[in-house]
Amino acid sequence: MTNDRKKASFKIVVCSCFLASIAVWSQKTEKQQPHNYSLKVIAFYNLENLFDTINQPHIFDEDRTPNGKDQWTAKKYNHKISQLARVIASLGVRKNINEALAKGLKNQLPSKTLPERFKPLKKSWGADLLGVCEVENINVLEQLIEHPLLQPLQYGIIHFDSPDERGIDVALLYKKNYFIPASFNTHSLYIYNDLQQRDYTRDQLVVMGYLEGEPIWLLVNHWPSRSGGEARSKPHRLAAAFLNVHIIDSIRAIDPEAKIIGMGDFNDNPTDESFKKILQTKAKPGDSSYRELYNPMELHYKRGFGSLAYRDQWSLFDQFYLSTSLLKRTIGRYSFLKASIYSHPSLITQKGRYRGYPFRSYSGGAYRGGYSDHFPVQLFLIKKNL
Repeated sequence: MTNDRKKASFKIVVCSCFLASIAVWSQKTEKQQPHNYSLKVIAFYNLENLFDTINQPHIFDEDRTPNGKDQWTAKKYNHKISQLARVIASLGVRKNINEALAKGLKNQLPSKTLPERFKPLKKSWGADLLGVCEVENINVLEQLIEHPLLQPLQYGIIHFDSPDERGIDVALLYKKNYFIPASFNTHSLYIYNDLQQRDYTRDQLVVMGYLEGEPIWLLVNHWPSRSGGEARSKPHRLAAAFLNVHIIDSIRAIDPEAKIIGMGDFNDNPTDESFKKILQTKAKPGDSSYRELYNPMELHYKRGFGSLAYRDQWSLFDQFYLSTSLLKRTIGRYSFLKASIYSHPSLITQKGRYRGYPFRSYSGGAYRGGYSDHFPVQLFLIKKNL
């Protein structure tokens, strides 16, 4: 079997149930136009230390100041804002997917849904909902969404300051034209070091809102890092997973059929204990029962793909998980279509020691002018309109 056929077989396995339903819907509508389907894109992106240049008291941000170790000047900061805006504006490109929809989805969706060349688009798309982490404060997010490439997208911001010692937070950006927030809050994670002193880390952001009138719950995460070693730090991520479970149980107590999407930099892979035993995620849609969650990133990971690299080993820390209610195909309602890692060649280091790694802002103690040490990840929802 050729590599192309293997890839096609894999994608058919992942999406077969959903695509079969779409095919039935499409038998009588092959000549209909793409507007008979609605597509929404949810993404997550670790922005890799998006700090301003101001030294804030009570947080460890001295390195990211003009006189700090990184010599973090306004010029470098503004350049990073521009670089991140380019990436965000290119997320959610729908051209190839719309072409497939126009043909009734008789064939599998193309694997590449990116512009041929990575440059500012004549018309920016951007994800409809974008979870981010490693942002210092609301100010950097406001400057980001005001960049000329992102201004037309009319992003709103949901952000809370976390108690993290480095001063980094999570947040949600949303297109105001398509998503209306109804409620949002944060849940603090209480973890302790060997001296039983609290380690302050990122809060978990929970947002409930209406995606074109349809209720949906979003959990934005940045779990504790592997600093000090994977095994030593593992209990902290297990605690973070238990907090996710507590949040999900609380949501389901309100609405047992709630559509829930968890996203984030989990600092764990899809096959780690935090996912398989605590969250009880499954790799295949058919495996998921009512209480379980589906992780569309697990099969990507098992095929050797990742969102970040360290010491020549790929990890897939940037993930989504879904409630099984998003796997149900109902006309007029959004359901899961596919998930992918956005690894456009322009986001990859092309030469040197870190060739093939994500092209980051800093590496080897020097400013490289890249984007982030993580690739973004994307999740596509689709709806057959009435």
